[in-house]
Formats: sequence, C-alpha cells, structure tokens
Amino acid sequence: MAPNPAIMQAVEKLGYRVTIGDVATEAGLNIGLATQGLLALASDAGGNMQVAESGDIVYEFPRNFRDVLRNKYLRLQLQEWWKKIWKVLFYLIRISFGILLIASIVLIYVAIIVIITSSKSDQENDRGGNFSGGFFYLPDLFWYLSPNYDGYRQRNRREKNELNFLEAVFSFLFGDGDPNVNLEERRWQEIGAVIRNNCGAVVAEQISPYLDDIGSGYSQEYEDYMLPVLTRFNGQPQVSPEGEIIYYFPELQVSASEKHRKTLSNYLQEFSWRFSKATSGQLMLSGGLGVVNFVGALILGSLLTDGTIAAQIGGLVGFVQVIYWLLLAYGTGFLAIPLIRYFWIQWRNSKISVRNQQRQVRSNLLASNDPNLQHKINNASQFATEKVIDKEDYVYSTASDLLTQEVERSDEIEAEWRRNLEEGGM
Repeated sequence: MAPNPAIMQAVEKLGYRVTIGDVATEAGLNIGLATQGLLALASDAGGNMQVAESGDIVYEFPRNFRDVLRNKYLRLQLQEWWKKIWKVLFYLIRISFGILLIASIVLIYVAIIVIITSSKSDQENDRGGNFSGGFFYLPDLFWYLSPNYDGYRQRNRREKNELNFLEAVFSFLFGDGDPNVNLEERRWQEIGAVIRNNCGAVVAEQISPYLDDIGSGYSQEYEDYMLPVLTRFNGQPQVSPEGEIIYYFPELQVSASEKHRKTLSNYLQEFSWRFSKATSGQLMLSGGLGVVNFVGALILGSLLTDGTIAAQIGGLVGFVQVIYWLLLAYGTGFLAIPLIRYFWIQWRNSKISVRNQQRQVRSNLLASNDPNLQHKINNASQFATEKVIDKEDYVYSTASDLLTQEVERSDEIEAEWRRNLEEGGM
C-alpha cells in the first residue's frame, strides 16, 4: 500500500507524534482510512507504536521518514521527478498561448503588407510609374516594448500582480484554476476541528454550517445529514436525559499532545471565481491584441479570396494561405473563450453565493443564543472529554523489545519507591 500524501503532510505538521484522531482531523480523512494509512506509513517508514494503559495508540515517526520512503519506493522518486518536470512543462504550455498570439499577429500583418506591396508594385509597373507611399497602416503591436510602456508599468505597479505578459495571456484565456479545488478537504478539516474544539462532543447545529444540503422536513428534523459525519469520524449518537441527540467521537478525543483551540470561520465559505489574476492593464492589452489579431485575420481573408495572389507571390504568403483557417480559428477562439468564460463565471458565482448564504444563515442561528439550543449544547458537554497521551503514559512501544521495556519500567518503579522512602525518612 503506497503511503497517503495527506497523512504524510499531517504527520509533519503535527510534529511526527500523532494519534489516529490527530491525523483524521488535520487531513479531514475518514477514520478507517487514517487508521490504515498510519499503519502502512509506520510499517514502511520505520515508525513506532506506543500503547497507553488505556489502550490508546500513539504513532511516532522519524523526522527523515520521507527519505526512508524515497529510498524504499522508486514510485515516490518518479512522482517527485514528474512533479518537477510537469511544473516546467505546464509553464511552457501557459506561455505558449502568448507566443502563439504574437506569432499569429506577425504572420498575418506581414502577409498583408507583402500582398498589398506586391499588388501596388504590379499596378505601378503596369502604368510605368513609381510606387511611393502607401495607405495601409500597421498598428504598433509591440507598443508595450517601447519606452512609453514604462509609464504604463509605473501606473500599474500599485496593483499586486505576479504574472508576466505571456502568463497574463493564458490567464485571460483560461483563468487561474478552480479556487475551491480543495473544498471537500477544507470541509472535513473544519468539521474535524469543530469536533476537536468541543472535546469530541457536538450537536448537529454546530456542524450544519459546514455542510451543503441538510435536507428539509423529516430529513432535517431527524438530522439525517449527520450520518456522513458519523461515518467519516466513527462517531456515535447518544440521547441526553432531555431526549436530545448528542454526537460524540471517541477517536477525536484522544491526542498525542496538547492542542490549542483552532480559530475557525463561522461557516464553510466557498470562494468566488475570478476572471483572471492579471492586472486590468494586462487584460486590456491581451484583449486588444486579440482584436487586432482577429481583425487582421479578416483583412487577410479578404485579400486571399483571389487564390492566384498567393500562388503568384509564394513564400510566406503561400504558407499563410495554407494555415489561414488555423489562424482564423485561433483568433476567433481567443476572443470567444474569455467571453463565454465570463458569463459562465457569473452563473457559477451566483450558485456559490446562494450556498454561502444558506450556510451563513445556519451559523447565525448558532450564534443567536437561543436558550433551547444553548441548553442542548450544554448537555453535549457531558460527553466531552480530552485525553492527551504523553510519552510517560505508554506501557509498550515497538521501538524496543518487550523484555527491555519491562526491565526499564521495573527500574523506574524501584527508583520511585526509593525516593518516596527517603522523603518519608526525612
């Protein structure tokens, strides 16, 4: 069984000494997966299990356990190498769209100039005169490379931006990824933290602000939405003396070290999609170049309607004629994709806003100091407990053999007896 990256990260964050509840809370994992993952990681990375008198187990790992795994698993080495290679490849993919835009503009307008110049030369030669001047105006496509661009850059320096122009073109086209790609991970991490902050015992109203659909009618009344939470963290429902349902989670009540109460938001908040991280100036520049490219493609298409022109001129013009429909498709897509994405983002953000509002309403109910709800929460505290397993608490560890541990434990008991005897004699 390959080590779970989420468990490895959780172990490092928690100081290399953890319980199943620690890892399940930190990584937002199912208790069963956390148990299996910790056992597999301890076996593969040389970790030790420390068993307390209560039967609770603490897992302790060497700080270089990643090196141990890396030497043991070729697959992990290949994954790390691929991550580095993919990072470079993805960056090249991102900047390629900006490079293609510039290349497309250059090809289109150079071809237009060549066609017009050739046509005018032929006309002047037919009339026996000289061609001078021209009516075609080529926009300054690369104005941002000129000294004037410094003033533009100074004006936008106040805007926080980490994208260069080529990266901004990709961001203009495709955005910067899903802001909620780790939403489920955050959801279960925050739910686990809520349970931990309440010493392993909660009521449904404390969890509902972190869930999406809690149902309606009997489904909501009977708190069916708590079933996935109970399944994930191995929770148990209990009934208080007043008939209220309390949920407590034994595994999350045990920790390998003293934990500070985590500061959490009142409800799970989904982040709105952004059109782009690029500055407004970069977006205008990308859009403007897209328009220049598209208009140039239309002009070039009108000049190439006579198929004999490209055949007569040949060279670059002939090549451009061959790939003309690719250039036109790229120019159209460059403007159409961001436009479609803009309206899609508006629709997506409206859905996100509704879900955030629903969760916020539930959190407001929790903060309303309703007497009945507060009484229910107070009853839940009867099941709350926190158990910290210190290094002095365990009776057995896989770090050494059982006989050695029994001898060490006998020595400790004898030393403690002698100290008490001496203190009593004094």
